[in-house]
Amino acid sequence: MTSQLSARDLEQIDAGIRDKYKKVAKTPEGHFKYPTGRDGLKKLQYDGQLVESLPDAVADSYCGVGNPFSLGEIPSGAHVLDIGCGAGVDALLAGELAGAAGKVLGLDLTAEMIQKANSNKAMMQAENVDFQIGDVQSLKGMDGWFDVIISNGVFNLIPEKATAVQYAYKLLKPGGKLFLADQFASQAVSKDLKERVETWFQ
Repeated sequence: MTSQLSARDLEQIDAGIRDKYKKVAKTPEGHFKYPTGRDGLKKLQYDGQLVESLPDAVADSYCGVGNPFSLGEIPSGAHVLDIGCGAGVDALLAGELAGAAGKVLGLDLTAEMIQKANSNKAMMQAENVDFQIGDVQSLKGMDGWFDVIISNGVFNLIPEKATAVQYAYKLLKPGGKLFLADQFASQAVSKDLKERVETWFQ
């Protein structure tokens, strides 16, 4: 599929994603077909104690499609990368699990989302969590640095999925874990390339 995409298609996809998530940074309500906020966290069976520890403003900014923490543990002292961190809720929860000796880095494409994540970080006083604008291919000098990589509803948006996965595995330590929660098509998608590009980020 990605080999069929022109440079203009990729630009359109990127612009659409950025435009949508600028709006989501203000509030996720009304932008998704699934529950968001604290209701979303509960329906996806996040750890109850962790969810209750979140300030309302932080919990309200959650818009994940799954629960990456259901796939394995975040060890104490772990180095964790959150690809497509959005408002930073998963990264902040990972920071709680990794503890003071751990380190979490959240990446997102949009400045608005990183601003929201940093606001949430301040409310949580999470000194072991950092956020920066970028994607998995933009990290340099960090190969083999992370114990765990998490991602929640992001890889379905990436046109070059195989390349992104390859970069992710380069960043993991030997024996590191990738906890990927995402969406997939349950039925045939349109064969019309123009229609697929236009609805890529919906």
